[in-house]
Formats: sequence, structure tokens, C-alpha cells
Amino acid sequence: MKTNFNINNLVRENIKSLKPYSSARDEYKDATSDDMIFLDANENPFENGVNRYPDPQQNAVKDLLSKIKKVDKKNILLGNGSDEVLDLIFRAFCEPNKDNVITLPPTYGMYDVLAKINAIENRTVLLTENFQPKVEEILDKVDVNSMVLFLCSPNNPSGNSFSRKSVEKLLNRFNGLVVIDEAYIDFSEEKSWLERLEEFPNLIITQTLSKAYGLAGIRLGVCYASQEIINILNKIKPPYNVNELTQQRAVDRLQKVEEVQEEIIKIKGERNQLLEKLKQINFINTIYPTDCNFVLVKVDDATKRYNQLIEQGIVIRNRTTQPLCENCLRFTIGTQIENKRLISVLTAIQ
Repeated sequence: MKTNFNINNLVRENIKSLKPYSSARDEYKDATSDDMIFLDANENPFENGVNRYPDPQQNAVKDLLSKIKKVDKKNILLGNGSDEVLDLIFRAFCEPNKDNVITLPPTYGMYDVLAKINAIENRTVLLTENFQPKVEEILDKVDVNSMVLFLCSPNNPSGNSFSRKSVEKLLNRFNGLVVIDEAYIDFSEEKSWLERLEEFPNLIITQTLSKAYGLAGIRLGVCYASQEIINILNKIKPPYNVNELTQQRAVDRLQKVEEVQEEIIKIKGERNQLLEKLKQINFINTIYPTDCNFVLVKVDDATKRYNQLIEQGIVIRNRTTQPLCENCLRFTIGTQIENKRLISVLTAIQ
């Protein structure tokens, strides 16, 4: 259990004094009452399913997530994709041209992009050769202006999960916020850090409905944190940041958890078969362990192999420009037919 942590020491002064915008639906919350006449929000009165503003707190979605994830609603914030959640964290806790964050390449590229957009220094510490955090080097980079440490676990693009011992050390010893990006956690055998959320007041966990839930097109990201952190982020989020259609599709999908689990099982099964088949491809030198719905491999010439696959109508990701990923390709796990086609082409090309 981490003690002596005060979130108010990290919040930007202008955010502390900010009075958040109060929307019509914040002031009168029961927008679903059939017997009420709503003349408060300057909406078009003619019903078409989306003529009313959406619930600014997305209560129906949060109710389902709370039940599925076993996390209280007060610990949940939703965003227009995980990228909005990450941007809110920057804007709430990082003072432009003063503060810094720490990221561990190779990792999700938006951490660095958002740092630049918000005029925040990004201090990088490369992962080890087997893609694990260098705990002491990370802590050596820390100063009084280090506000956030981003840990992507399972990691993109490497696919592996970080050592729980290393993550726990960082949670205990880093005095800023530790954001664990669990976009791919549903495909992992590792437990989510959600189970230990209450132990660490500096812990923020981000997840998404884009991967395992198959809803990339609706852009819905999820943030889990202490009530104090959620309250701060709620102060600065746009009032209607998650639209009505997104909320409807999310509710529909979250009511089909068994169907989602069946798809996850199929993807993991296909992943295991693909990993076995990739061992037979002579120009693949290394197949990296994966807890994700993708696999990273090192080949003889990544750009050559990428172009050969494009010519055969298969689009993958060439990660050779990323740190520690020279000549690496990333394959997303597709359907059984798609995966068989991939192996067939990989076997045939010279």
C-alpha cells in the first residue's frame, strides 16, 4: 500500500481553481423521463433518436462496466477513445514548458505526440532487449517536475507484459502518476492491475473497447483511477465528449460479454496456431512472446518483406524504425481464413 501521496500536489494551479462548465444535462440529470418537457438545452424538439444531448456522465455504460470489471462507478471516466483520456491527464497534471513525463520506447506513439502537443518534455528510457522496464534508470530520470510515467502493458509493439515486480516497484517509488495502458489486457494471461487499484492512489489504468470488444469504430476509451483523480479529470473533460450513438453501441456490446469472451478465445486460439506456423518461415529470425492480439517478429529485411506482402494484398505493420525493433514486422491476428492466407504468402515469397 502506497502512503503519503497527495494528488493535489500534482494538479496544475489553474485546474485547481477551475469551475467546470455546467451543461443542461448536468443541472437536470433525468433526461429519460417520459412525462417531462425539456426546454432547457436549446435542442431540436422533433424526435429522431439523437436530437437530445447525450448523458454527459454516460451512466448506462458505466453501470455495465462497473458490474463487469467490479469497479465502483466513481472510479470510472470515459473518453472519446483512450487518446482523449491520455490528453486529459496531460492537461490536468502537466504544466506546459515546465513539467516532464517518462515513456519507455518502443511503445505506443501517442504518448510522445500528446507530450509535444501539450509542450511537455518526454524523457525516454529504452526497454531492455527483452522489452522490460529498466527500473533504476527510470527512477534516475525523475526530478521534481516528473508528473507521469506511462507503462504500456501488454506493450505495443512488442506484445509482452511487464514484470509485475518491476511495475510494483515503480508504483511505490515514483511519486507522480503511473498510467498503465491495458488496451490489450483481455488477450493476456496476466491479471489486470484493476484488482489493486485501491492499493495505489497514484495509479491510473486505461482500457478500451477498440480491441477485444471489437468497437474500434465508436472510439470509446476507459479510465480507472481513484475518485479524487476521476473528479479532477471530470472538471476538464468536454461536457458531451462521448456521443449518443457511441453510448448506445457500447451498451449493446457490454450486454454481450459471453459473445465477446468467445471471440477472445477464438483470437487466442488463432494466435497460438499462427505462432507455430511462423516457426516454419525461414526468413523469420525471432518470434517475440505475446500477450496481445498481434505478434512481433524479426525478419531478415523488414521493408522488403513488408512490400512483398503488400503486393500480395496483405497489409501488416513495419516497425523497423522503432527503437529495438530493427527489421521487425507486426502481424495482427485475423480470422482463420486471413491467417491461413498470411502463412501461405509468407511460405511462398523468396
